[in-house]
Amino acid sequence: MVAHNAIYAQSGGVTAVINATASGVIQTARQHTTKIHNVLAAKNGVVGVLREELIDTSRESDRAIEQLLHVPGGAFGSCRFKLQNTDPKDPVVNRLFEVFKAHDVRYFFYNGGGDSQDTLHKITRLGEQFSYPIQCIGIPKTVDNDLAITDCSPGFGSVAKYIAVSTKEAALDVQSMCDTSTKVFILEVMGRHSGWIAAAGGLAGSGPEEPPHIILFPEVIFEAKKFAEAVKQIVNTYGFCVVVASEGIRLSNGQFVAESSSKDAFGHTQLGGVGATLADSIQRDLGYKVHYAIADYLQRAAGHLVSKVDQEQAFNVGKSAVELAVQGARDVMVVIKRLSNNPYRWSIDTADVSQIANIEKTLPSEYIRDDGYGITEEAREYLLPLVSGESFPVYRDGLPDYQRLKLDFVARKLPEFQV
Repeated sequence: MVAHNAIYAQSGGVTAVINATASGVIQTARQHTTKIHNVLAAKNGVVGVLREELIDTSRESDRAIEQLLHVPGGAFGSCRFKLQNTDPKDPVVNRLFEVFKAHDVRYFFYNGGGDSQDTLHKITRLGEQFSYPIQCIGIPKTVDNDLAITDCSPGFGSVAKYIAVSTKEAALDVQSMCDTSTKVFILEVMGRHSGWIAAAGGLAGSGPEEPPHIILFPEVIFEAKKFAEAVKQIVNTYGFCVVVASEGIRLSNGQFVAESSSKDAFGHTQLGGVGATLADSIQRDLGYKVHYAIADYLQRAAGHLVSKVDQEQAFNVGKSAVELAVQGARDVMVVIKRLSNNPYRWSIDTADVSQIANIEKTLPSEYIRDDGYGITEEAREYLLPLVSGESFPVYRDGLPDYQRLKLDFVARKLPEFQV
């Protein structure tokens, strides 16, 4: 039996546990050397494949790969790049398969969200057109938790934990000063079309009287007058108001409350600034002193506060992807299946990539309180298991001591290619 090489690549926004998935892929591949000779990690996702920038993971020690379990960010670099053309004559398409052939790559593991799974699915179909035996396996990753079919997406549980903790701690700060200082605090979180991360802020309190008092979801039309009235009533009742706002909240005409004129590489409108927009309106209309914070990259890079459950799931989807590949699977994505809430039990399953690519899973209406400003008990039952447990990194001199890899490249075999 002849063993062939695999390429592993990270795509889209990174997470606090995406490297746990990389660890799962590489460690498991090292146990299947009769079929997988070596794992080549593409620098900066599929862009690294096109540039033939392939990292030789065999030069990394077993310990270094194991320690990736605790490293946030993308150890091999990520990208926002969508394969637009599926014409076999297209230079980009041709280049992909030239690299696969030059490095004897028969397995492609793409670790990303919905757009990444679209690219993976296209490569599978192109492999058929080129009559090239490439086995593509999708590995889920997105802090937004908006991938279809899978119960949850690795990366989300740790963001949810960070947002819930940050909301709880900031609320204690505001409450202690509200009599003579800040009365309203707004935490802006990620979430373009889905309110999963915003919903996680609701875990900080156990009822409408506890912070966060208001959660703003993309799934609920934002009404400025109704929002101002709610803030005023809450301040009058409790002395202060804590708001968790998704960056993707919209007006009744579909326009984002805060957006820019620029777009990212996937064609999505760039968002950001909803915290400042809401703070300005509250100060103008109600006269309250307001503070706001933007969680931004902090929420997805908090390696010091990962969810143990999230980390375990991230490792296992990588492990399972390799096991599926050596069994002959192709054009599927690994998914997580929830078996029970209490105790929380889950298992690994698969789904066709075509059922996942470019499909967004939004927050179910039954997870949103009737007034549109909070989460239900059903949402709490779903969310709580995902933030469970801690897995702290090793600390040195009071700071996390995150593992650094060698990142040695294999020798190029092809001419340079501009992306």
